[in-house]
Amino acid sequence: MILPREFYDRPTLKVARDLIGARLVRILNGKKLVGLIVETEAYISEKDLACHCKAGRTPRTQVMYGEAGHAYVYFTYGNHWMFNVVTERVDFPAAVLIRAIQPIEGVEIMLKRREGRDTFGPGKLTQAMGIAKRENAVDLTEPASPLRIEAGHFIPNKNVTKSPRVGLNNTPEPWLSKPWRFKVKNWKIA
Repeated sequence: MILPREFYDRPTLKVARDLIGARLVRILNGKKLVGLIVETEAYISEKDLACHCKAGRTPRTQVMYGEAGHAYVYFTYGNHWMFNVVTERVDFPAAVLIRAIQPIEGVEIMLKRREGRDTFGPGKLTQAMGIAKRENAVDLTEPASPLRIEAGHFIPNKNVTKSPRVGLNNTPEPWLSKPWRFKVKNWKIA
């Protein structure tokens, strides 16, 4: 079952936690690629100095101000695409970065795209699944979408860690230490 818009139109921290164990589905060249989401990070509003929207609405961040349930895909570090899911209400910029997946379907294709390397990182999973600029603003709630998120495995809280977000470079406190990263303790999900 594809996660409905109402799933995303909630507080970002709740969405980030509840995406753990969900199925990220990508149709690429007629092939279905599926990975269980095992790590996420929340970015919430213009006040969050780690969030792209700290500078306000720009052409790059416009999608974050839009309807929940859309993809926010951006290029970073000169060679990585990052895939996020827009959350909360229109005109309140917030999103969840999908940081890692465990491939469960189309594994051989993802491994080939990654030259045999893992998908445990936001740039790695987008490379494995062929997610790039053209997926920016895609509606993840549409059944015909080539990129969507489906209900998956429930992961109990005892199996999920919360910690500060990573890779924030010069982000000041208190934003640097916000425990807005969710991660499965054990990568292997039955």
